[in-house]
Amino acid sequence: MKRHFFDTLEAIRSVGPVYFHTSHKTDWSSIPNRNQGNDEQPAIRVGFFQLFRFATCKDVLMMVLGSVCAVLHGSAQPLMLLVFGLLTDTFIEYDIELNELSDDRKECVNNTIQWKKNYTEGIGLMTLLDIEYEMTLFAFYYVGIGAAVFLLGYFQISLWVTAAARQIQLVRKLYFSRVMRMEIGWFDCTSVGELNTRMSDDINKINDAIADQVAIFLQRFTTFVCGFCIGFVKGWKLTLVIVAASPMIGVGAGLMALFVAKLTGMELQAYAKAGAVADEVLTSIRTVAAFGGEKKEVQRYDRNLISAQRWGIRKGLIIGFFTGYMWLIIFLCYGLAFWYGSSLVVNTGEYTPGTLLQVFFGVLIAAMNLGQASSCLEAFAAGRGAATLIFETIEREPEIDCLSEAGYKLDRVKGDIEFHNVTFFYPSRPDVKILDQLSVAVKSGETTAFVGPSGAGKSTAIQLIQRFYDPKEGMVTLDGHDIRGLNIQWLRSLIGIVEQEPVLFATTIAENLRYGRPNVSMEDIVSAAKEANAYNFIMDLPQQFDTLVGEGGGQMSGGQKQRIAIARALVRKPRILLLDMATSALDNESEAIVQEALDNGRTTISIAHRLSTIKNADVIVGFEHGRAVEKGKHNELLERKGVYFTLVTLQSQGDKALNEKARQSRVINAVVCGTGLCYILLLFCFCFCRASVRQRSRSQLSNLMPESFAPIAIERGPRDNAIPEEEIVEPAPVGRILKYNIPEWPYMLFGSFGAAINGGVNPVYSLLFSQILATFSVTDPVAQRKEIDSICLFFVMVGVVSFFTQMLQGYAFSKSGELLTRRLRRLGFHAMLGQEIGWFDDHRNSPGALTTRLATDASQVQGATGSQIGMIVNSLTNIGVAVLMSFYFSWKLTLLILCFLPFIALSGGFQAKMLTGFAKQDKEAMEVAGRISGEALNNIRTIAGLGKEKIFVDMYEAQLDGPYQAALKKAKVYGACYGFAQCVIFLTNSASYRFGGYLVQQEGLHFSLVFRVISAIVTSGTALGKASSYTPDYAKAKISAARFFQLLDRVPQISVYSDTGDKWDNFQGNIEFIDCKFTYPTRPDIQVLNGLNVSVKPGQTLAFVGSSGCGKSTSVQLLERFYDPDHGRVLIDGHDSTGVSVPFLRSKIGIVSQEPILFDCSIEENIKYGDNSREISMNEVISAAKKAQLHDFVMSLPEKYDTNVGAQGSQLSRGQKQRIAIARAIIRDPKILLLDEATSALDTESEKTVQEALDKAREGRTCIVIAHRLSTIQNSDIIAVMSRGFVIEKGPHDQLMALKGAYYKLVTTGAPIS
Repeated sequence: MKRHFFDTLEAIRSVGPVYFHTSHKTDWSSIPNRNQGNDEQPAIRVGFFQLFRFATCKDVLMMVLGSVCAVLHGSAQPLMLLVFGLLTDTFIEYDIELNELSDDRKECVNNTIQWKKNYTEGIGLMTLLDIEYEMTLFAFYYVGIGAAVFLLGYFQISLWVTAAARQIQLVRKLYFSRVMRMEIGWFDCTSVGELNTRMSDDINKINDAIADQVAIFLQRFTTFVCGFCIGFVKGWKLTLVIVAASPMIGVGAGLMALFVAKLTGMELQAYAKAGAVADEVLTSIRTVAAFGGEKKEVQRYDRNLISAQRWGIRKGLIIGFFTGYMWLIIFLCYGLAFWYGSSLVVNTGEYTPGTLLQVFFGVLIAAMNLGQASSCLEAFAAGRGAATLIFETIEREPEIDCLSEAGYKLDRVKGDIEFHNVTFFYPSRPDVKILDQLSVAVKSGETTAFVGPSGAGKSTAIQLIQRFYDPKEGMVTLDGHDIRGLNIQWLRSLIGIVEQEPVLFATTIAENLRYGRPNVSMEDIVSAAKEANAYNFIMDLPQQFDTLVGEGGGQMSGGQKQRIAIARALVRKPRILLLDMATSALDNESEAIVQEALDNGRTTISIAHRLSTIKNADVIVGFEHGRAVEKGKHNELLERKGVYFTLVTLQSQGDKALNEKARQSRVINAVVCGTGLCYILLLFCFCFCRASVRQRSRSQLSNLMPESFAPIAIERGPRDNAIPEEEIVEPAPVGRILKYNIPEWPYMLFGSFGAAINGGVNPVYSLLFSQILATFSVTDPVAQRKEIDSICLFFVMVGVVSFFTQMLQGYAFSKSGELLTRRLRRLGFHAMLGQEIGWFDDHRNSPGALTTRLATDASQVQGATGSQIGMIVNSLTNIGVAVLMSFYFSWKLTLLILCFLPFIALSGGFQAKMLTGFAKQDKEAMEVAGRISGEALNNIRTIAGLGKEKIFVDMYEAQLDGPYQAALKKAKVYGACYGFAQCVIFLTNSASYRFGGYLVQQEGLHFSLVFRVISAIVTSGTALGKASSYTPDYAKAKISAARFFQLLDRVPQISVYSDTGDKWDNFQGNIEFIDCKFTYPTRPDIQVLNGLNVSVKPGQTLAFVGSSGCGKSTSVQLLERFYDPDHGRVLIDGHDSTGVSVPFLRSKIGIVSQEPILFDCSIEENIKYGDNSREISMNEVISAAKKAQLHDFVMSLPEKYDTNVGAQGSQLSRGQKQRIAIARAIIRDPKILLLDEATSALDTESEKTVQEALDKAREGRTCIVIAHRLSTIQNSDIIAVMSRGFVIEKGPHDQLMALKGAYYKLVTTGAPIS
């Protein structure tokens, strides 16, 4: 559709003197592309010539030569006009002579016309022209110019494209390496998604602005200048008349470009909202599935699509209106110019007919080329806009330059760290004070534990030691040296860090450990793995240390990831070890082993909530509100009864294993002393600090199931639905695409009617044009004048008709196309949400890939329907009418020209085909580089902590070589195609006029018919060319549609939408796992469940305990029917789960997981999300919130229940998110409640509140709990101890303690469960 505009210009230009038609390479690049991201372009601060600031001398030379060729090429077309004018005069002169001969009184003797013997009065002699000889001469001119055009076109394009490829290669390298040097604070203020977009789209926009567009602009601009020169030199009067009308075309074209750009921006912006919804939903697909929110989400998505559709339709209407307006003006111009021009030829004799054509077409070509040149300006503007941010980043000096060589390196490092009155704010939130005059000393060789409520500044202190940020006031010293004066890479090489949610890179385990220290030997790797208690599970994996860990470590369970990360830190042999909740995901057994390796005579700073981790620390520092409020050993601090005491007592309450009586008296004490403080702490737990401080990149899919082996897998094994790596998609049949467009058939019918009439305009034009030429050889002045007037009037009529039909075509097709796009997006999204969870585990169906598919595939399908049909109908009527007309007037000449038609059509199609082929290669080549940059930017903290920025920069640069080589190859092929497309029309004219001369002389064909046939066929040829230049769009549309249909046709293994399956009224909640075996579809070689047998009666609580990766979370996912067991059965009230209706089953289950996912909407809406099957009243929301201990906190917020929780709940602390998730589960009123590690990540203070809420929620429901903390489990009716995918012992707490088996060991000593 957008292209329609340029095609109009194109067509108009081709309608012009076909004889020197340039090309029909339509300039789509200049139209704002539907999928080119950022709608809000930044203010442009880069001048056009500054875009070339990275050009070398060689590049400059290539660009200069390319420009010279473009200028020469641009002058070829006006040069053609001079030849054409002479040619026309020759034909007319010959015709006048023939008219002379038709006078009975004259005869032709030896090629000379003379009076017959008996009429001797006024003897005048005239030489009869040898028309064939003259035409041969003109044919040679045409061939010569054509050959020159081919060479110039080739060089102009290939030189510019090559130079651009070289510069873009450099820009990409500079940009990425500069981004990797930026300080962490810069990343806090810049979203990673935005950086990735800039690296792909924005740099491509710069490329568009400095490549072939410049050459084409120069060529067109030269044509514009030369065309006007010819007009003014040959006939200034007519030129002025035409020029007076020309601005109206220019204004139309300009306004249209403006509106189209603006509307496209609006459309993209409108779609961005829908895209954000889709992204959020797909990222949180497990939550959506668990709460049955699929249909609700599809409606929310569809609501956001409506405005995008409206803008699209408006755009179609505007394009139709302006196209029609331009045709109208052009036909009025034709009428005016021929009327006034013919009076100059006939009445005053100032011009010859040839001069009239030279002037008229000279000005017309000039105006057209100006219009087309202006289309390049848009690419330049987009390039300059994109360059603004990119160049500013390249020039920005990082505040903390991690790759700089500056700074001292100390010879001996003791490891004393001290904070001197440090005050700190995050750059992204300068109004929140995180550290307030913090002073604390950490002695070398000691283990110091930082404790305190969330948001007190513990993690921040650790980040300052790594120098991710610099303090605003005060300083951090290492052995008495301010760390700002030390070399950063050296400083970070001393430090090992393990985070709570560690980041692993998408490579093997061994490679991940090597990131800790380059050139590390295999022995060191193995010993570090042993120290981190990771060796055994690694050796159990089929590929051992060569196992791929998946994107973000998604193949590993939480505990396994943490152990690999600890091994990575130990491999560094660090002087200083920073542990931020480093063992939170480990069970007691692993923790005990790992803790021993960590307490190894180095300076260690540990943040932890678990007492067992902290108790043995040499010094414990209590944090509150960004200050260190107390410091000492475990026992000293307990006696002080301050922050630490409160945390400890709250945590220890549930631990029955220790002496109960003594404990109770102390607890009563604690509650009395601590109540006031608890309340304050709770208030300060409103710490979105924590959440946003670390937007810890976690694999989103493993959020819900931290322990599962599941998510995003890299290795695939033979499984029934395993799909080969590269899916070959058969293009979809057009019939099926049209079927989805059926409801719009009236629009398409009217649109096609308009298009058919528009198609007939070109041949009618060539009819009128040749008719005018014929009038110049009429000898009777009165008849001549009358004929000219009627033809000019006819031009006006054609213009008016054209105006209305263009508008009809534009509106009707954009309406049908936009409705189809919206329908497909909705259906596609609906189909995605209907797939089973296993489908989302496949890395090809990651949220990013799926949202892109929705955005681009659906809008590309329009390429096979909508405006595309209009184009096809238009081209077909054009060709049909022209060919019929031509055969009627001269079949011989028509046949000759038809031989050239394939070439004219081919050149356009060939060019388009080459380019789409290259685009695909480029995209694939850039995808690998994009993956590297994406991984680097998402995990920038980890990379900075390991000091591995350089490695990622080198990897990225290595991947850029492929696209660069492809671009160089493309330059040559594209140049050749362009040259061929430009010159083929000259060759056609050369042959046609030569043969036309022969027919005129030998067969008495009237010369005006030669013009008529040639112009009719060549214009239809360009129409064919245009139709063929749409083929890439058409092919793209069919492929996109095929991918879409593949999605729509896929039958999910577990269907969410179907109502089939068992349902029953008195749902009890009786659950039995019978001999369940299971492997994840993406990791068929790892047996997760290995014959699980366990049952729970209605109303009972079952607790799963066991080391990470033993299948606890997996069993919960089987119950939710996210997956079905490979073998064995899950029975619910005696019904086999695979036969139960999925929506019915899930409606009876409520889930609260370790990392609850909230949606970017209000607290009220998040709670209501718990039950999507009915309307929920506000009273129900409040009562659920009260049960979840949430109500008081919500009422303390300014906007109460309407408070927005931020993306993924980022505005709230963990405890607050957990309580919203509990309220969400309660409002469902589920019969079965699943608690997956629901309190593991909370500090003691929040945990107490959340635990109370959970205990309330459990009443009267069947409940399955997964936890590492024994206090959480002890009161369960059944405790099942799992190992390697099956239950090794089960029973209540006391019974298991009496057994003195695995559970007893676990409680008393933290010994292994095996």
